[in-house]
Amino acid sequence: MNNYKNYGNHDIVLKDYGPNPFVIDINKATLKNSNFRLALWTGTHLQLTLMSINTRDDIGMEMHSDVDQFLRIESGQGLVLMGDSPNSMDFSKKVYDDYIIMIPAGKWHNIINTGCTPLKVYSLYAPPNHPWGTIHETKEDAEEDH
Repeated sequence: MNNYKNYGNHDIVLKDYGPNPFVIDINKATLKNSNFRLALWTGTHLQLTLMSINTRDDIGMEMHSDVDQFLRIESGQGLVLMGDSPNSMDFSKKVYDDYIIMIPAGKWHNIINTGCTPLKVYSLYAPPNHPWGTIHETKEDAEEDH
């Protein structure tokens, strides 16, 4: 027996499991999450977070100067905006289930839920962008934490 965790066939408990070895059904975990943001795995060089963005809501305009970001839509639909400044969002794409979004460090960005159900997303940050164990139940919690 080893100490590696495997949650693929068990009830998923949503908490930060990093920096330990970890395996999970990311689709099930992402769909189960109802928090605006939850850190699921935080390591030294990478972080996995889950997000649930309410209908007609958004992530909020943000920019990470030294963090590249990968996002995948597991459920819902939205609009991705990116640009060199908050007043110059010259990149705009509609996204749906199974789409990915690559956000280079230094790009301003926002994702708006344009659908009628919560937008379920997981995100990889390199390096980590949030403290270990971060849970923001609502967007307001996230804004207060910054």
